[in-house]
Amino acid sequence: MARIASFFAKPFRYTVCFALVLILFTVYVFLDVFYLEKLYAVMEESPVDFYDLYSIETTKPNENPVSNSEENPSAAEQGEEMPYIEPGIRLATYVDDNIELTIEQFEGEGGSFFVAEVKLSSVNYLRTALHKGQLGKNITAPTSEIAEDNNALFAISGDYAGYNERGVIARNGQILRVAPREGQYGLVVDIYGDFLMIPEIELTEEKLREVNALHCFSLGPTLVVDGEINISVSNVSVKRNPRTAIGQKGPLHYIFIVTNGRSNEIRSGMLFPELAEELLKRGCTMAYNLDGGGTSTIWYDGEVINTPSTNGVDLKERNISDIVYIPRG
Repeated sequence: MARIASFFAKPFRYTVCFALVLILFTVYVFLDVFYLEKLYAVMEESPVDFYDLYSIETTKPNENPVSNSEENPSAAEQGEEMPYIEPGIRLATYVDDNIELTIEQFEGEGGSFFVAEVKLSSVNYLRTALHKGQLGKNITAPTSEIAEDNNALFAISGDYAGYNERGVIARNGQILRVAPREGQYGLVVDIYGDFLMIPEIELTEEKLREVNALHCFSLGPTLVVDGEINISVSNVSVKRNPRTAIGQKGPLHYIFIVTNGRSNEIRSGMLFPELAEELLKRGCTMAYNLDGGGTSTIWYDGEVINTPSTNGVDLKERNISDIVYIPRG
């Protein structure tokens, strides 16, 4: 002890040691945030048994397929005329026995945005994937890499499920995390392909099974609920940013929107109310926000279609944990 006291008797030695400890701690925090992997859950290769997707009837008989409430039918359901939308630039069209897909580019106040409209024959074609099949911190790759690893035809960036340690996450019929947050809504996609907006505090494992959850996303906010704009939280960003969102228009009929932003070259992006309006006027009765900013990416047939931008300088894809995708037929 006397030697230790003698060593620290000279002030500069104490200062040097303190500085070294501070540097090492800072390096550890940096590595923990950006590089060190932390595994939360591993996906099974196929959905769990109680979601036997390949034997169920995937059409709901005599039920409203796209609304949480039959008291609020969509404009399309009521036979109302939908708003006129100026045609965009057609970028891609794909049709086979199970998938109809079109992708168009539009110009808005905040710059370019991309709209993919997809009709499917079965919910089995609305899939999600995690990098390496693992949910975890810093287990990430670009959207394009995850898409190619899963033989995707089309993909968008997901809700970056591995970034947060809380939230309710289910993928391809497997419940990966149940850590609900007060005031947060989850998007549940059931085994019929229908969207349900449910407060996370209600999303227990029992509830997920009760509603036949196939996927559950945990970011938000909600954008359209029961055919009306409904942004579920009041403290969302009021700035323009790149955005990614998914909406349901009808049975197995979906709209995906991805916007550019964060660059003088490609302008600033979209506000949440504008994003909700774009989804609503395209006939969506339910719509949900996925991870935006530098994450926002839309990919088709081997090519990134938009211009991802993390900081307005590096115009490239961000590494993320998960995607939503349509597989090749």
